[in-house]
Amino acid sequence: MRIGYPCINRGIGCSAGRTFRLAGYTPQRFREKVSENLACLRRILEFNRREGLLFFRISSDTVPFASHSVCDVDWAFEFAAELVELGEIIKQSGMRISMHPDQFVLINAEKSVIVEASIRELAYHAAFLDAMGLDRQARIQIHVGGLYGDREGALSRFVEVFAGLSQTLRQRLAVENDDRRFSMRDCLWIHERTQIPVICDNLHHRLLNHGESLGQVMEAAAGTWSNATGPLMVDYSSQYPGGRPGRHVEHLDAHDFNAFLDQTQGLDFDLMLEVKDKEKSALKARDLARARGWL
Repeated sequence: MRIGYPCINRGIGCSAGRTFRLAGYTPQRFREKVSENLACLRRILEFNRREGLLFFRISSDTVPFASHSVCDVDWAFEFAAELVELGEIIKQSGMRISMHPDQFVLINAEKSVIVEASIRELAYHAAFLDAMGLDRQARIQIHVGGLYGDREGALSRFVEVFAGLSQTLRQRLAVENDDRRFSMRDCLWIHERTQIPVICDNLHHRLLNHGESLGQVMEAAAGTWSNATGPLMVDYSSQYPGGRPGRHVEHLDAHDFNAFLDQTQGLDFDLMLEVKDKEKSALKARDLARARGWL
């Protein structure tokens, strides 16, 4: 099992996802921001390598406006050397990478303009992973999308659009359950028709399920992954006490985390800690998992 956290390292003192207003776009400003973001990303990856945090979600904003028509810089070419170097850090350390586009990415949308924009955004993510030379274990995770008043139609549209994507995109995507619309059962239904790997979010499953235990759905989801795509990816958090359903806790709850490990004993997966204090909770989870012989 590899343990990690998403996007931000709160102790590093920099951000790898800094952007700027679209109205202020210039090629020079774009290049400066990408350079800053990649330099920060390198610092984060080096921290993770030192600390044994070998799962990391890279910010979608590392290359600002990459899928927008305003972007007139061939960033993959101009920053090729930096991206290859980042890829070498990742590969040499045995680290696994994911990316998670914003909620506006909806490949099952009813409006074609939204679908087309979503595909452009996904193409950027795939190009970023490709530029680092990462294999198919590096994934782009997306949600099923909207219901649009017709669950069966929404699910079928996802399958239809996915089938029409380029192979480059299809071999990078993974689908995740959410907490209000589409459950693990829905994601597994999609997998049966597309072979897309399924990511399990434990808190989302707690809030939206059909009576299945977490262990049951994780075992089913693990079967959607392969040697080529890597072990099951799991997003983990606990419910914030008194907060809206689905709100993540500020700090890792050791009792809840140990209970989670009890529930998932014997399963092979990589764990993304969706906890507000980022690397601090990931380090705590690492230590708890080590104490139980998981790492």
